[in-house]
Amino acid sequence: MNAGRNLAAAAPLIRIRALSRAYRRGTQTIPVLQGVDLDVQRAEFIALMGPSGSGKSTLLNLIAGIDKPDGGRIEIAGVDIAQLGEGELADWRAAHVGFIFQFYNLLPVLSAAENVELPLLLAPLTRRERHEHVASALAMVRLTDRADHYPNELSGGQQQRVAIARALVTDPQLIVADEPTGDLDRVTGAEILALLGDLHRRLGKTIVMVTHDPKAAACAERLVHLEKGVLVDGPAAGGH
Repeated sequence: MNAGRNLAAAAPLIRIRALSRAYRRGTQTIPVLQGVDLDVQRAEFIALMGPSGSGKSTLLNLIAGIDKPDGGRIEIAGVDIAQLGEGELADWRAAHVGFIFQFYNLLPVLSAAENVELPLLLAPLTRRERHEHVASALAMVRLTDRADHYPNELSGGQQQRVAIARALVTDPQLIVADEPTGDLDRVTGAEILALLGDLHRRLGKTIVMVTHDPKAAACAERLVHLEKGVLVDGPAAGGH
């Protein structure tokens, strides 16, 4: 029994094999990803880098279950999400993935706390339980005193911290971040990266981050480079 548990613990959280994705433009088929293989360990923080059009955001969307591949396998915690139907995939995303976007994607008519609460509304929780989860997530990103503020009353860095709290509130296995510092100044971006690194170390979250910024990528444990849809594994990055 112990050997079985050890094998399960050692298995990568993300196991991608022969992954391909192409887009159609009229009669043309434009390949974006071609035969990608990638393992991401549990509690690992990796950065995906590559030139514009290299396929890094497409790969991130496939890992997050936002898009579906044309071929290959994407196993996350042993589940091949490429085989899930649309409804199953939506349920899987809600339970297992937290999203952080470049432009925050906060609803302007909702307070910080209400934005963080959104992923919990379909969960089998009481209102009190939801509020406890929200308070805990906002405390993790040091925004307890901004819970009742609306997005237009917050700085860019504070809005991104609200977005990170929203990604954490369901306690997902996996956090995907698409250019999380791309809309921030250098100092604020560094603060957000430090926060992500701290949450990764303290909570043991697996983080897959797309970035064009080498300084941002250096905060990850490993760099993965994409060139014309082909993955080239990089060396250790920041090393936590």
